[in-house]
Order: sequence, then structure tokens, then C-alpha cells
Amino acid sequence: MKTIPKKLNDELNEDLFYKKCCLRWFFGCSGRVERHHNLIFGGRQVQAKFAILPACSLHHSLARSREGNDRFNWVMLNRASDEELETYSKVVNLKFERDRLNKIYGVWQQTN
Repeated sequence: MKTIPKKLNDELNEDLFYKKCCLRWFFGCSGRVERHHNLIFGGRQVQAKFAILPACSLHHSLARSREGNDRFNWVMLNRASDEELETYSKVVNLKFERDRLNKIYGVWQQTN
């Protein structure tokens, strides 16, 4: 696991979104908020703001489950711009995946 670059880490620390778990509406939170690298590309964690999500320890532990992974992807894909998604849409069409998840969960909107 690579550490988040200082400049990006400082930016995340100042953003209110990163103070609470992004899945707090999905059956209660527990523990401190951690940073979850949600996108792996070319075998490496993507160091981009949209791809790093705040997660309590409970939800972070669910990231490997199908439903947990879908919910993290849903948040991440709706936070990314189309241009950012196109950059990483080599094997999986991330815009199509975002549309699929939005049909299941609705369009995600950031709340602080």
C-alpha cells in the first residue's frame, strides 16, 4: 500500500467530505474514519481525489464483499468526471458501471 502524496493528503484533510464515512447511511458506522483507495489500475492504487474514499472501519472491512464493493464504486464513480473515468476505462467501462449502479441506488449526491 502506497502512502497518499502530501499535496493530495493536505487537500483531503481540508475537505469536509473526508471527515465522515461516505457510506454512513448504509447501516450505521463504527470506529474512526479511514481512507479507502477504491480504484486499482495497472496493479496500483490510483492516487486521485475521486478514487480515495472516507470509510469507517466497519464499512472499510466490507469493501471486499460484492455489495460493499458496489456501494464504494457507486460513490466513487459519481464523484469522478467523465474525463477521469475515460482515463481509467481500459478494461471496464466505468461510465457504463456508474450508470448501472445509478439504476440500482439512484444518483449519488455528496452531503457533508
